[in-house]
Amino acid sequence: MENYDVIIRNGTIYDGSGDVSYIGSLAINKDQIVAIGNLEHDSADLEIDATNLAITPGFINMLSWAADTLIEDGKSQSDIKQGVTLEVMGEGWSWGPLNKKLKEEMISHQGDIKYPIEWTRLSEFLEFLKKKGVSTNVGSFVGAITVRIHVLGHDDRNPNSAEMEQMKSLVGQAMQEGAFGVASALIYPPGIFADTNELIELCKVASRYNGMYISHLRSEGENFLEAFDEFLTIAKEAEIRAEVYHLKASGKSNWHKLDLVTEKIDQVRKEGLHVTTNMYTYTAGATGLNTLIPPWAHEGGHEALIKRLKNPKTREKIKQEIISTSDTTWENVHQETEPENMLLVSFKSESLKPLTGKSLAQIANERNTSSIDTAMDLIIEDDSRIGTVFFLMSEENVRKKVQLSYMSFGSDEGSYAPEGVFIKSNCHPRAYGNFSRLLGHYCRDEGLITLEDAIYRLTKLPATNLKISKRGELKEGYFADIAIFDPNTIQDHATYEKPHQFSTGMIHVFVNGVQVLKDGEHTGATPGRVVRGPGWTKQ
Repeated sequence: MENYDVIIRNGTIYDGSGDVSYIGSLAINKDQIVAIGNLEHDSADLEIDATNLAITPGFINMLSWAADTLIEDGKSQSDIKQGVTLEVMGEGWSWGPLNKKLKEEMISHQGDIKYPIEWTRLSEFLEFLKKKGVSTNVGSFVGAITVRIHVLGHDDRNPNSAEMEQMKSLVGQAMQEGAFGVASALIYPPGIFADTNELIELCKVASRYNGMYISHLRSEGENFLEAFDEFLTIAKEAEIRAEVYHLKASGKSNWHKLDLVTEKIDQVRKEGLHVTTNMYTYTAGATGLNTLIPPWAHEGGHEALIKRLKNPKTREKIKQEIISTSDTTWENVHQETEPENMLLVSFKSESLKPLTGKSLAQIANERNTSSIDTAMDLIIEDDSRIGTVFFLMSEENVRKKVQLSYMSFGSDEGSYAPEGVFIKSNCHPRAYGNFSRLLGHYCRDEGLITLEDAIYRLTKLPATNLKISKRGELKEGYFADIAIFDPNTIQDHATYEKPHQFSTGMIHVFVNGVQVLKDGEHTGATPGRVVRGPGWTKQ
């Protein structure tokens, strides 16, 4: 007879492997799983009856923007209440490596959440979160945009040889400090200014440390196929494992292209190229309203953009380029959806916050100005990018993507709670519902995939892709990141109109052996740690 710290009894164990589930019990000592099986003769300081509940590894959020929200509130409640135990950050932009100018720029762009920047390197930021106290584990890619701004600022030009070496050195340092790889976001200036060769060179460095390349493609619309071909070129030339952020085809005229891309993925995977994808479980994306503006107008940064928008001659040129259907060299969201399908959710200025939740079409009608003029005016008035939800995708495609064997999941959002500073702005409902929507709506209600497969793609698959050791499965000797939920009741409740609503059905969550969710309520515990990539060299 053994005595353990924790025993979770008589639940249905989905171990993360994708194999058939089974009834069993699980024991924890300190931060590790130490026994799985029939533990009826053993005891523990804490015993949990998981009869009729699923016991699974904690979920991995492959695209998290929780950095700011974790600084504000480390409890990460909207994700914890869905079973997320690891936030993977860094979609093109990472919170290091920074320099003085970058720090000043970040501070000037802060909105509702304000904080001093007490770190420089990416590893220092992650350690800052751990020291402050976070309920989830945290890790990050190094952002190609961050590295580019660090060396080139917001200039639209290629780096010279010395600058390229400096950028590669910054990537190498981040990889040694535990970054999972290099991440790009190629529709956003100045990330869009990077050519294919620049990205290949950065990825070659990450590849030497067995890291990944992960990318928001240069286009998800008109040039989706060409952008995916560029992604494959980078992966092949750099000899690196590669993943597509939030795989999607944007705009009705492009929806058919998803099948063409997935066919190509099947082909290259058969040829031995390691290509995977992630997604969020919604038909709308979310980004800045300023993505309506052509890339050249962003050169020099946000302040330069505002100056151009205020210049009548330049403003008219920008307006004509947005209207034009002939220029397909950039991701013109205005051509992919209508103003009534653009929901403005996050303003920096208190005077504009009453517009939160209205569509661009509504606001334009109230102001009696065109939608494009309204967008430009709002960007000037708010002096920000303005968080916006864009309805761009088809439900049919979402259903197809859910069923892809190589698909993992990311919220592409922060982690919030319906209180305090968080409710000063809206968010995309995926912040509160991305993972529970997969388990409840698509897995249980629609029957698109088995629960075993869903758990595998929330846990072991992303852990394997990231080369994370001892996480992502329920195995003896693995860290005790564990989610316990009711498969019959797990449910998302967040909507576009009322996004700040917790999911329900997640009963208990453990992170590194510490209970952070008990009977559906947060315990206040913050046992999260820094999770590092395969290139990590202990300092």
